[in-house]
Order: sequence, then C-alpha cells, then structure tokens
Amino acid sequence: MADPPATAPDLAPPPTGFGRGYLYDLWYVAALSDELKPGKLKRYELLGEPVLLGRDLQGRAYALRDICPHRAAPLSAGRLVPGEGGGSEVECPYHGWRFRTADGVCAAIPSLVAEQAFDSSRIRVRRFFVDERQGLVWIWMAENPRGAAEPNSVPPTFEGVVGGRPKLVERMVFESHIDHAVVGLMDPAHGPYVHQQWWWRSSTSQHDKAKRFEPRELGFAMARHAPSKNSRAYRILGGAPETEITFRLPGLRWEHVRVGARQVLALTCLTPLDESRTRITQVMWSDHPAFTLLKPVVRAGVRRFLAQDGGVVNLQKEGLKYDPALIWLDDADRQAKWYQALKREWAAHRREGRPFRNPVQATTLKWRS
Repeated sequence: MADPPATAPDLAPPPTGFGRGYLYDLWYVAALSDELKPGKLKRYELLGEPVLLGRDLQGRAYALRDICPHRAAPLSAGRLVPGEGGGSEVECPYHGWRFRTADGVCAAIPSLVAEQAFDSSRIRVRRFFVDERQGLVWIWMAENPRGAAEPNSVPPTFEGVVGGRPKLVERMVFESHIDHAVVGLMDPAHGPYVHQQWWWRSSTSQHDKAKRFEPRELGFAMARHAPSKNSRAYRILGGAPETEITFRLPGLRWEHVRVGARQVLALTCLTPLDESRTRITQVMWSDHPAFTLLKPVVRAGVRRFLAQDGGVVNLQKEGLKYDPALIWLDDADRQAKWYQALKREWAAHRREGRPFRNPVQATTLKWRS
C-alpha cells in the first residue's frame, strides 16, 4: 500500500539540532583546490558564517572566521604575513592585529607598548578544519563554534575522478533554502517540463520508470542501470552506458557513468550560503574523448540545466512565502522523504550519542517522466 501524501511538516526542517535548517558536524565543499593561491585571501559565506579561506605561505589550505574580534573588520581585507617558526599569520587591515592561520590564535597586537602586559594568545578567531582531496577543498562545519576537537570523519572519495583536472566546473546560486534546492535537484518527475530541449527530452516523450534504490553511507543510490531511452544526451557517449546516481548528506549528489573502460563523473555539491541562498557547484571529470571533442556543447548543456533548475526553484519561492501545505506523493517524491528522514536521523543520533542508523530501505520506485 502506498504511503499517504506527505504535507508541510515533512518539508519543514526539524527543530532540534539543525540551527536554521543546516546540518552540522559534516563536511561541505568550500572551493576547488585551483581557486586558492598562496598568500591570497578569499571571503566566503557558508551556513550563514563569514569564512576566510586561503593558503598559507607554505601552500597549506586554512579557514578562519572572517571577523576580527577587535573591531569586526573582515580579515580577508588584510594580508598574509610570515609568522614565527615558519608559520603564517593574517594581519587585520584596521589595526594590524595578527592571527595564526594554523589555529586562529592572536599572535600580535601592535598598539600595545612594552609595559602593557597582555597575553594576546588569550584571543583567537574561530578556526575551521579543512581537508583537500580529489581537487576539492572541504570544510568541517562544527555545531560548537568553540569546539577544538578534530573531525570524526573524512570527506568522501568519489569513484570516477579520472582524466586529470575537471573537464567542467559550473556554479550557480539558487535563491532558496538548501532543503528546497536538494529536493528540486533529486526530483525525478520534473524533467519533461523543466528540461525541455531537443538534445535531452520533450514533454511528449514520457515513459514509465522503475528504478532500484539502495541505502548508502549517509544517503542512498539509484542502483546502476542503463539510462532511460528518452535521455538523449547519453547517446554522445556511444556504446552501452550504465549509470549510478548517489545522494549523501549534507548535500552531495553524483552520477557515475561507465561506458566500457571509459568513465564520466558528474558531481553536484550543494552548500548553503545562508537561509535563503544555496550555492550549486557542478564538477565533471571524464576520460571519454567526447568531453574533449564536444566540451563547448557539454558546457552549454550543463549551464542550461542549472539555469532551468534554478529558475523553477526560485519561482517556487513565490508560493512558499505563503507557507502552504505541500503534498508529496509516492513513489515520485520518496527521495525527498528520504532526505528529510536522513536529516532527522542525523539530529537524533547526535543528540542521543548513538551510531547513525540509515532510515532508507532497499526498494524499487516507479514513476512516469
């Protein structure tokens, strides 16, 4: 028997352990490795927090809260200078206070005179743990801003990062909360209406679909299968492609395609900037020759796809501002229900101090698109 339609409470972020609907104590994609240059300071906003992201003078990535505790000037407007013992320090542009990139501790307050005894190391800015792998810079967003504990996990490693540097990187900011951005991107039924174009599909080409889903670490996957016949873009790969689509908390969705010995990986990273904006970063790797020969076409297609998804999610805000009840159906909306169930379980397992129990059960979902 199908589940009854889900209404608004299923979409609303659970009230405990989420802060404005965000998930904490998890890794988020902050930037691509190529974007950070030694000595350069870059300002980001992540989960409503101002973050200074950069590389120290030795080339190591670091992240600090982008607010000087003295007069609140953005540290990213300052400069990076050498510190003691071969380290690096960020110098505030307002009064020259310096903070170590390694731990955020204040290393110098130039306005102090010799007889003014003051231990500057008692002052610090928040330091965020970062990790680099597969060309991505990850940031650990801890719930406790004063917590100094090391992350208890590492960022995921993706199968299919092949062919050297990414073949394509595109970004867009959706004017929506991350929940609606995630649900919009995983929705399997909007394709014929939102993504109508000759090279993909049209509203007149709709088929009954039946896909097998399985639980995966912090998420779930549409098990490996042959792409639908009305998904024309796969034809440029030739052969008999097989694809697997995976979702993982807090907001990672990737499609891994195999075509014989060749591979394509399309990774979509959703990072909340604040309560009403979510950054979408699309990265693609491949060792398939089509990505060299048809790169401009692929790039144009990805841009068009993101613009269409962003447009309809932004349009959705016009209705959401009236706080309507929402009807979610099975099976087309089951992935959205899983996403909310995963969020609730993440909060519960942290609150109760127990292992995470994936609420997703293996099943076959059916819909028409």
